[in-house]
Amino acid sequence: MKLAHRLLLGALGVVGVLVVLMTISVDRKLAQRLTAETTARLTTEARLVAGQWTPVVDPDALANRLGRESEHRITLIDSTGRVIGDSEFDRPELDQLENHATRPEVVAARTDGVGSSRRRSPSAGNEELYVAVRAPLGFARVSLVTTSLDEIVSAARRDVAFSGLVALLAALALAWLFARGVSQPVVELSAVARALAAGDFTQRPARAGAGEVGDLAVAVSRLAEQLSARVDALRAEETLVRELTEALNEGVLALDARQQVVRVNETARTLLAIRAAVPFGAELLPRDRGFRDAMAAALAGGTVHDLAVTLGGRILNVTARPLDHGGAVLALLDLTRLRRLETVRRDFVANVSHELKTPLTVVRGFAETLADDDPPVDTRRQFAHSIATHTRRMQRLVDDLLDLSRIESGGWVPEPQEVDLAAVVGDDISAARATADRKGIRLDVVVAADATTVFADATALRQVIGNLVENAIRHTVTGAVTLRAAREGHGVTVSVSDTGCGIASEHLPRIFERFYRADPARSREEGGTGLGLSIVKHLVDAHGGRVHADSALGAGTTVTAWFPDRAPTA
Repeated sequence: MKLAHRLLLGALGVVGVLVVLMTISVDRKLAQRLTAETTARLTTEARLVAGQWTPVVDPDALANRLGRESEHRITLIDSTGRVIGDSEFDRPELDQLENHATRPEVVAARTDGVGSSRRRSPSAGNEELYVAVRAPLGFARVSLVTTSLDEIVSAARRDVAFSGLVALLAALALAWLFARGVSQPVVELSAVARALAAGDFTQRPARAGAGEVGDLAVAVSRLAEQLSARVDALRAEETLVRELTEALNEGVLALDARQQVVRVNETARTLLAIRAAVPFGAELLPRDRGFRDAMAAALAGGTVHDLAVTLGGRILNVTARPLDHGGAVLALLDLTRLRRLETVRRDFVANVSHELKTPLTVVRGFAETLADDDPPVDTRRQFAHSIATHTRRMQRLVDDLLDLSRIESGGWVPEPQEVDLAAVVGDDISAARATADRKGIRLDVVVAADATTVFADATALRQVIGNLVENAIRHTVTGAVTLRAAREGHGVTVSVSDTGCGIASEHLPRIFERFYRADPARSREEGGTGLGLSIVKHLVDAHGGRVHADSALGAGTTVTAWFPDRAPTA
């Protein structure tokens, strides 16, 4: 039920009770007051009758005369209680009336001089109000039928009831206005409070004024402002925490005391392969025993540091800490790349050491022989040639390492431009043709008409083509090496094919790794450093292109590099 209705019903109940009580009280008081006044008047009349009652006067005639004048019943009673005169009865009927010595008003008059009573008359048969006074010759009594009194009281009661009904209707109107005046601000404040509880902090009470309701409206407005400010602060802090959490390279997830995951960043989702929306149960987390033990220990109040677990092929470092009010936070650091880099570093150091060990041993041996002995001229010339050859090999290895390091570290950035492919190919082919002719290998160049220019860094393009052609010649014993250029999509492909021994399929995915050789002994024998294809891949990737190799054992190898066209200008 609405507040206005409750106030209205309450006011009507109070006014209604007051009207009923007032009507009852007025009715009772009016009856008592009317009876008292009538009794006093009848007492006065009775005393007048008693004063006119003398021994020489006929009592019955006196009663009849006074009864006609006063329009009241006049009764004269002797001292023994016998009625000797009555305005309502004839003389023959008087002897048949009962003795009135025991009538209440007569008994009271005999004792106090005046007596009254309201009762039904045995002789007349109706209810009357009697007043009797003691007289020298007996008792003079005046009576009045109460019907007239009842009519007066009934009329007064109707008037009071009508007045009460009018007052009730007036009270209804006033109560309605009062209820509306009181309930509307309260209803408005209630609506604002519900809006604030629902998170709408733009609502404000429109009514304000003096009194408690106005004070409450002001208090609600201040509360809304404070709540809005605090919620904004919490949202800003939540946003900051979320962005910081999402910016971490570590995976972070938080569990509450019921083992429900309530927060998880994108890194943790990737590491744990979880896409469920938070909150979700811990049953979706990995079943790895080490991971579960760390989580259980943190939920039990313990702390776990630097626990290494393997999940989905990844090596993760797990740190778990308990929360003050139950729950735990787990941090996951992916060590896979770091461990792989450590492995690559160890392999790199081992490969470089191995690559340098052989030429250094040869150079040292020949140098020591030349220094300690005096070999013949031809032998000295042979030793010097070997020293120069291995020195050039070491120089090439160092140069390739420096180039690769410069490219990988970002120290080199390509400066693409339209390059005349024919000129670049001509320079590189002329340098490699002598080696090809010495080995009896045919070197062919096929450049499509729509691929005469390439959008690339000229120096990088020369290095790519030079490494591919040199690598193909090195691994070809007989046959031909063919360089082709053609347009493909929005770019140009440059491919180098040979008729060499080919590469087994299991080696193809790794040939662009540093120092990886499908046939290590043959490569070293031919003087390769194992870095050429790795440099090619880095140079092509830097242009936004791609490189791949196709090969089969005994059928030769084709390495293809694709360079994209220049981006369209606005």
